[in-house]
Amino acid sequence: MKKLSVLILGLAFVTFTSCKKEEKTETPTETKEEVKGLTIVNDSTKVKWTAFKTTDKVAVGGSFTQIELKDVKTGTSPEQVLEGVAFSIPVSSLFTNNPDRDSKLKTFFFGTLKNTELLSGILNFRDNQLFMTLSMNDVTKQIPLEYTFENNLLSMKTTLNLNDFGGEKALAAINKVCYDLHKGPDGVSKTWETVDIMGEVLFQ
Repeated sequence: MKKLSVLILGLAFVTFTSCKKEEKTETPTETKEEVKGLTIVNDSTKVKWTAFKTTDKVAVGGSFTQIELKDVKTGTSPEQVLEGVAFSIPVSSLFTNNPDRDSKLKTFFFGTLKNTELLSGILNFRDNQLFMTLSMNDVTKQIPLEYTFENNLLSMKTTLNLNDFGGEKALAAINKVCYDLHKGPDGVSKTWETVDIMGEVLFQ
């Protein structure tokens, strides 16, 4: 009787296990979010400048309304997109919201420099730093720029010393034609050799 009970239990176990559906264990597949490349928003590139006059260093602001970028790359960061990018800026696009000042700067400052129909250069990123190789007045210099990238906006800034580009004659020419306008309360007329440059590129 004991053997019969064991046999019945064994048959029941075999029957149960053979009828049970095999459950498949599925390994969840990890979904990775697609990383999209950055592109530059059309006509978003801006270059602004601030020059200074009088011994009190009064600021005079302006911009260039036309900037052309060449050799723009594809990438997921502004460093990848702008590495090695060449830029050219027509001097004719200089704008200060003062037609008389615009004319004097184009004629007497840039007109005194050599081959300045276009300001041109190249951007390079190296060791988490940004460098601009700028050509002006037949002189080429590499200049470090500070930059930040927030809310898809790349902001850059630096200070140029125009004397590093042989700009002494051009500075003297613009100071001469603007002598009284560049004179401060002390009676001294001065045009500073330093110019602050600010650039912006918007990405999407």
